[in-house]
Amino acid sequence: MTFQQILDRYDLLEVEARIAAKQPADVEAALAADHPGLDDFMALLSPAAAAYLEPMAQRAHRLTVQRFGKTILMYAPLYLSNECTNGCRYCGFNARNEVPRRTLTLDEAEAEARVLHERGFRHLLLVTGEAPKAADTDYLAAVVARIRPLFSSLSIEVYPMEEAGYRQVIAAGIDGLTLYQETYDRALYAEMHPFGKKRDFAFRLSAPEHAARAGMRRIGIGALLGLGKFRVEAFCTGLHALHLARHYWRTHLTVSFPRMRPADGGFQPLNPVSDRDFVQLICALRLLLPDAGLVLSTRESAQLRDNLLPLGITQMSAGSCTSPGGYAEKDESGRQFIIDDDRTPAEVEAMLRSRGYDPVWKDWDNAFHGR
Repeated sequence: MTFQQILDRYDLLEVEARIAAKQPADVEAALAADHPGLDDFMALLSPAAAAYLEPMAQRAHRLTVQRFGKTILMYAPLYLSNECTNGCRYCGFNARNEVPRRTLTLDEAEAEARVLHERGFRHLLLVTGEAPKAADTDYLAAVVARIRPLFSSLSIEVYPMEEAGYRQVIAAGIDGLTLYQETYDRALYAEMHPFGKKRDFAFRLSAPEHAARAGMRRIGIGALLGLGKFRVEAFCTGLHALHLARHYWRTHLTVSFPRMRPADGGFQPLNPVSDRDFVQLICALRLLLPDAGLVLSTRESAQLRDNLLPLGITQMSAGSCTSPGGYAEKDESGRQFIIDDDRTPAEVEAMLRSRGYDPVWKDWDNAFHGR
């Protein structure tokens, strides 16, 4: 059974109502459960759980230390292209936004990669807009061939593919995928994506399964917080994660929770997520998914990122640029969004060590797979 078939079983208005109806006794039962299920997850996401943030945070911390120790995997995004054919209302790469468009040459991509290598990174996330003609799988493979010797792990955050496409990039040396559904609400998804291939809700939803079947080592999912109702989006994200973990257990799962940031186009969040709601969401996801990596990017402020560390975070970016050429050339024109935490990687590393965490710059090598 595909995740699409599972999601179709749920009426999202009914999900919202069931979450809202949870009582303190339901939250206490969820906190006492050895392995919280979906009904418990609803309770942990409910308004009633807001009074239980401290015990939720304590349990989330214990679970994370038990599963991961006090380690934080460091990574950086490398933007290869901001060309895009989609009309996502919330994104700086929207095809109708008048921003400078650029796809890096292989030499330019290597220059960007070398800057990040010199800063200590060995895990990179290669990012493009969704314009396959500008950055097709052959281009991605060529970039990987150039920079693979510098890095132990390369992931992609690009357009969704069929299984064959993922097999091609895996063969080139890609071992991770990040792909946000943006919103699990079909009607809202259609409203937010008025044109472009990204308008195909079902194809995007199926892409993580395509990648898992192709043999992708690590897959990251998430919803863009600020579009739909956060409790419903979090429930669907958890549901999606459980499906992938159960059916593709050889693939390591990560979950991100990107909150909307200012971007060209001036789109404002439809359903803003407060810091307190954000904390509740992270804790609830950790209790549901004790073995999943939880990823926190530079979208969030330095102070908030520091304070969220004990709640279950296992991966962080640092010193990020969201435009092609942002590292070597310091060119921030045509960026996807404005980051909030602008500390250098060295400053983030020092913060982690001061709080008793071990920043991990490398935790994987393709030699493990015999490549």
